[in-house]
Amino acid sequence: MSRQTGGCLCGEIRYAFEGEPAATMVCHCTHCQKQSGSAFSTIIGAPEGQVEITGDPARYRDSGESGRYVERQFCNTCGSPLFTRAEVSPQMLWIKAGTLDDTTQFTPSAHIWTRSKQCWVETGDIPAFDTNPG
Repeated sequence: MSRQTGGCLCGEIRYAFEGEPAATMVCHCTHCQKQSGSAFSTIIGAPEGQVEITGDPARYRDSGESGRYVERQFCNTCGSPLFTRAEVSPQMLWIKAGTLDDTTQFTPSAHIWTRSKQCWVETGDIPAFDTNPG
C-alpha cells in the first residue's frame, strides 16, 4: 500500500494515509462484532500522525475485552464505523479496512481475540491469537 484513501458511506468523512500499515488484522472480540454488526472487524493500524481526516467523526468510548478503553469513531450521518483508538496502542489509529476506496490491497497478517470468534469462521494459515498478542 502506498497512498490509501477511504471514507464513510455518505461521503461526509474522508481520510487518506501514506505508507505501509503498521499492522493488518482481523479482530474477533465481542465488541468488534457488535460494533461492526458482523462476525469480526477488519482493521489497518496506521501511525496517527500519518492519517489525514476530513470531517468530524462521532465518538463512543467503550472498553474492550481487555478492560482497557477503546474509542470507536463513526459517521454521525450514515453510521459507518471508521476508526478506533485503543489504550493498548497509543498513537495508532485503527482504520476499518472495509471503508477503503480500494480494498484489494488489504491482506490480514493476524487474527486476534479468536477465543470470541464465531464457530463457523476459519482463520486458515494466518496466525491466530486467543487475545491480543501485543
